[in-house]
Amino acid sequence: MKFGVLALDYDGTIAQDGVLDLDVKAAIKEARARGIVVVLVTGRILSDLRQAAGNLDFVDAVVAENGAVLAFPDGQPRLIGHLPPQAFLDELRRCGIKFKTGQCIVEADAATAPQILAVIRKLELPLVMLFNRSRVMVLPQAISKGTGLREALNTLRLSAHNAIAIGDAENDHDLLAECEMAVAVGWGSAALQKEADETLHGDGPPAVAAYIRHAAKETRLPHDRIGRHRIIVGTGEDGRLLSTAIHGRNILVVGDSQSGKSWATGLLCEQMILQGYCVCVIDPEGDYAMLESLPGVVVLGGDDRLPDMPKVVQALRHFDLSVVLDLSRAPYEEKVSYLKVLLPMLVSLRRTTGLPHRIVVDEAHYFLREPNVKQLLDPELGAYTIVTYHPSDLHPDLLKGIEVVVVKRLTLPQELQTLLTLIGNKRVEPAWTTTIGALTTSEAVLLPGSEDTEGQFRRFRLLPRLTPHIRHKTKYFDVQLVGGQEFVFTDDWKPVGPPARSLKQFVSLLTSIPAISVGGHARRGDFSRWIADVFHDHRLASGVRKIEQRYRLGLLSDVRQPMAALIQERYEYFP
Repeated sequence: MKFGVLALDYDGTIAQDGVLDLDVKAAIKEARARGIVVVLVTGRILSDLRQAAGNLDFVDAVVAENGAVLAFPDGQPRLIGHLPPQAFLDELRRCGIKFKTGQCIVEADAATAPQILAVIRKLELPLVMLFNRSRVMVLPQAISKGTGLREALNTLRLSAHNAIAIGDAENDHDLLAECEMAVAVGWGSAALQKEADETLHGDGPPAVAAYIRHAAKETRLPHDRIGRHRIIVGTGEDGRLLSTAIHGRNILVVGDSQSGKSWATGLLCEQMILQGYCVCVIDPEGDYAMLESLPGVVVLGGDDRLPDMPKVVQALRHFDLSVVLDLSRAPYEEKVSYLKVLLPMLVSLRRTTGLPHRIVVDEAHYFLREPNVKQLLDPELGAYTIVTYHPSDLHPDLLKGIEVVVVKRLTLPQELQTLLTLIGNKRVEPAWTTTIGALTTSEAVLLPGSEDTEGQFRRFRLLPRLTPHIRHKTKYFDVQLVGGQEFVFTDDWKPVGPPARSLKQFVSLLTSIPAISVGGHARRGDFSRWIADVFHDHRLASGVRKIEQRYRLGLLSDVRQPMAALIQERYEYFP
């Protein structure tokens, strides 16, 4: 994972007694010269910060007042929160509490916290208190250093998954939790150090300066320090949830044909996408299009020609977008040629921007078997998910970089032996092969080799998927519906013809049902609603909805032929 953002607390981290350490300032300048964006995240009131630190143009952005105020060196401050009502301030004065106000924050001595809490309860206000060593801050609910940093990075179009955060005190917990890499200084809060990925040893800001210089030269987030960001893969045999860390790790998903490899990989993709990772899925067979129902996911290709490379690059420059590249309509030779251009381009993009965070290559045995694999992939950057039923066809240089292996049902002896060699453990072969060969479609195994398995084969039951999964669209076209899901054509609310118990039967009936009856359904939007509710194919439902709308506007006299053609094309069915 590329290191692209540095989020720094001020007091106690890079400043002592309010004075910015000059060596830290110099290290920040060096980091920015390497393309790293630096954000100062502080509980201080913005005007006080300017007094203490001077001109703030030594950083790219400032999050002040513990997340409530966002400022850029060349722009006006933006308020994320709001100041408590005047009644609150008046009551604090009446109680004799000394306090200071910023644009959103109220700050006082921590010893007055019980009195302040009593005022908040008395006035029934949506306020929270947060401690920072000897001070207490009063803020609107849901405001923190973490939310403030998120707003700053959204504005800068950057991802917190490429960020390192460094802090020292109680109010830095949310800041560290927001970033991929969390660093607590050793001279600060013991509780914060327990939550961090790394504790920075030393006795003050000079140690932070040295850390910044080292991290900037490395360009990657430390691979061996990160474990907080995990995905849950399923439930183990002991009933506990089983998770794995995903940062910078190459994952292999393997199993027999029809064992559910793509289904399991889709589950991993769902969790990464919902955690805000930018994922690029290379989908040769059209198995991942339904991920489009998740927020921030776009599908390129599929019903059209192979995705234009400039469009792919443009989409993947957005940290909050994930892309599925559906190559299912292209011939095999075209797919291979396309990936010879696509994969190196993704390597270059990740090197320069840090995106996408993860690249998924399904049916990898088709594309990653040749000696040029090192020109196609960059295993050192990690974060590849490789999916195949034939791991023995993968190039050895690729297999060497695999760190996590997820196995579905696998029965071919040659492929089992490949995995045994990969993990370097032959002593458990009989038990292992028996277990793997007997897995059901809802089960999988994590092989030993990563810390998640504790040196054991971990059999588990996969979690349910959030998005529907179409393994083969042609089979889906002919799936028989249960009672109550069929489509019944009507004329004046009386049934016309037999009910359609599959999409295939629906298309067939369209040609025999009178146009006037079909038109009545189209005017009411019955067809698009049925497809969305029963098949959950929102992409097809959207296309049908457009046909219905054209009919209502008088632009179509008969919807039967265009609707049948759309459904047949979607499911690649030609009678």
